[in-house]
Amino acid sequence: MVVLVTGASGYIGSHIVANLLSKGKVVRATVRDASDPERIDHLRKMEVAKGGSLEIIEMNLLDSESVHRAVYGCKEVIHTAAVVVLKSKNPQEKIVDPSVVGTQNVLDAIDSSETVECLVHTSSTAAIRPQRWEDGQTLTTDTWAEDANIEDNPYGLAKFSAERLVRNWHSSNKNGLRMVTINPCVVLGPPLSKRHLRGSPSFIMMLLKREIPFVIPMHISIVDVRDVAEAHVRALSRGDSGGRYLVVSGQMWWKEVAMAIKKGNPTMKIPTKQIPYFLSLVVSIFHPRVSLSWARMHLGKRLYWDASPAEKDLGMEWRSPEESLLDTIPPILENRWVG
Repeated sequence: MVVLVTGASGYIGSHIVANLLSKGKVVRATVRDASDPERIDHLRKMEVAKGGSLEIIEMNLLDSESVHRAVYGCKEVIHTAAVVVLKSKNPQEKIVDPSVVGTQNVLDAIDSSETVECLVHTSSTAAIRPQRWEDGQTLTTDTWAEDANIEDNPYGLAKFSAERLVRNWHSSNKNGLRMVTINPCVVLGPPLSKRHLRGSPSFIMMLLKREIPFVIPMHISIVDVRDVAEAHVRALSRGDSGGRYLVVSGQMWWKEVAMAIKKGNPTMKIPTKQIPYFLSLVVSIFHPRVSLSWARMHLGKRLYWDASPAEKDLGMEWRSPEESLLDTIPPILENRWVG
């Protein structure tokens, strides 16, 4: 009855491990480097309910042997391991391969296993969102990011390709193995390790550190990391096999995010002035994490998501974006991660 969680040191993976342990599950958690305190210390401190246990092992997604060792003997696999990077000088190696080749290695290991009965795969809204969409549009899981490419949207290409790989594998699987994908948007909520600030909370860190003295007209879809974890765990036994579930609680403009942080932390100097759209495009040229093409597609536009299937099939209820945002801040301040 072992549940394998790949990418367990990551933001979502860590909360999934905590959720499973709180329910008394036997968890095998994979990390890239078991000697790195930032990857494992917070895992070892987690409370374990009666009947539960935690085993931490090293696994490299691109090393098929280590993946096979991780999967061996497990009944359920929650595959969260991936790279959360939007821009790189070598996007194929740094962004696409870890998701696509790594996911193929996980699927091969499951095929070789005689024990795995369920796979829950962490995908993303990036696998759904096409390059071009209309302002105010609502997307559903019927949509695919089929126009994602290595030049303009390598992260979307990685997520799209990995999820398609999983779905093609599942449709041809003759063993009746259960498979569900979870597609979160920008994830906020309590970080459990300093490493977690490199993902979605990085744009919060930009405000806290005042890396830029303004905000840009960006509409952000938000979901709480604790809700994302709960959706993964519920998907082990609830929802449709082959189901694809958006997990999104709501949206905020970045200016609203900055104002909410300032209101909740009045002594902090949080930039709240918003610059115009065209000046934002200039800023994106020099930003290390985003590209000009990304900025042109996203800034100044509103995009919504239909998460009602997750509410209906998985019974999900969402924390509000404001709650998730404000709950992100205390661990950062208490651990002095702002710098």
